[in-house]
Amino acid sequence: MRKERLIVPVVVGLAVVWAVAQLVAGLLFERELARAIDDLEARGELVVERTDIERGWLTSSGTIRLAPLLGDAWQLELSYEARHGVLSTRVDGQVMPRLGPHQVRLFGDALPSTPPRWRASYRTLGGTLDGNIQLAPFIARQGERQLDFAGGEIRFDGEYGDWHLLARLEALKLSDGRATLEAGPVVLESRYAYTAGAHHFTQHDLLRTERLAWRQPDLELEARDLVYRSLMHLDERELSIDGELTIGEVQAADQLLLTGRVGMALSRINADALRGVLAELRDEAARGDAAREGRELLARLEPGLIAMLQDSPRLDVTTVDLDSPMLGLAVHGDGALFFDARHLDELSLLGLDDERQRVRWLSRLDGDFTWHDVPTVVALWLGLPLDTRTLEIDVVRGQVRVNGRPLPPLWR
Repeated sequence: MRKERLIVPVVVGLAVVWAVAQLVAGLLFERELARAIDDLEARGELVVERTDIERGWLTSSGTIRLAPLLGDAWQLELSYEARHGVLSTRVDGQVMPRLGPHQVRLFGDALPSTPPRWRASYRTLGGTLDGNIQLAPFIARQGERQLDFAGGEIRFDGEYGDWHLLARLEALKLSDGRATLEAGPVVLESRYAYTAGAHHFTQHDLLRTERLAWRQPDLELEARDLVYRSLMHLDERELSIDGELTIGEVQAADQLLLTGRVGMALSRINADALRGVLAELRDEAARGDAAREGRELLARLEPGLIAMLQDSPRLDVTTVDLDSPMLGLAVHGDGALFFDARHLDELSLLGLDDERQRVRWLSRLDGDFTWHDVPTVVALWLGLPLDTRTLEIDVVRGQVRVNGRPLPPLWR
């Protein structure tokens, strides 16, 4: 009898523990989902909302809608159903992109393919999430046009404040009569780390395109091994963006047209002014149909946009290393361009249709670029001595000079 008396409270105790754990798991999942949505929207590029929400101990469901901050070019709907467990929550749902102001469904209306599904697992104790989206192959035809997509996969994982994404899209071919465009496979690797409210963030991106080809009866171009790397960083003072494009090779008529790399870095974009502009954009988006557009919106944003320039932004051309054996040309150089931020009250974005205002903006630009090992034909084009080996390209108050001479009319 003693054992039987002990069994009942033990079973009841375990049931209570299990119920509490289920409740906590559901609450933690909801909390992390809400935080992730808030921080995604705080980045300033998207409007994110959750609808059709149903919360429960064992399951919860809803729909997450993402759209650009302004405009109605597209919308992405992510439906989800979460099955809560003590140690983990399983999530799956459907991905439905919609296009244009009439929200035409991409899959089912525009393309003859079923919407992709996404699956994920949220670990309650570690607060981590990992999942994937499978993209099915499809062929779409419209008259002489045909789009052939070989499928793909998107994987994501991370935790609050640190997310990783790996997307691989297989070959895509677009045909229109005798003209064709082929691309892929394409691989995107991205990491996004941020603080609460995306006040500070760092984003690394690596985009690889193995092949890109354009063919028509009188022209064939094929590029291989295209790689773009970028680093975007927002801290207390500034937004900075570093980027580099590497071109493995571009072939034309069975000859090497272009190979090399180009690197640039933009810095000194005032961080507080940027955050202010994003806040105003979110406020406009929240107004819905009453949101300002065109010049009316620009008038509201203009003070903040110009304030972003108060720290004298600079564009560094860190490297240009391009070769064209087919044309017998090569560009090897570096340089920088600066913006003069004095007397910003004299500048207007609304007045750029006025020639005097455009001249005023151009006069704020100063910089220089050095072109090493200049090909002889370039010196000939510019009217320089044929033994010229270095070009010093200077920008002074918007005026371009080459080796101390005004830019020839042909190049203006």
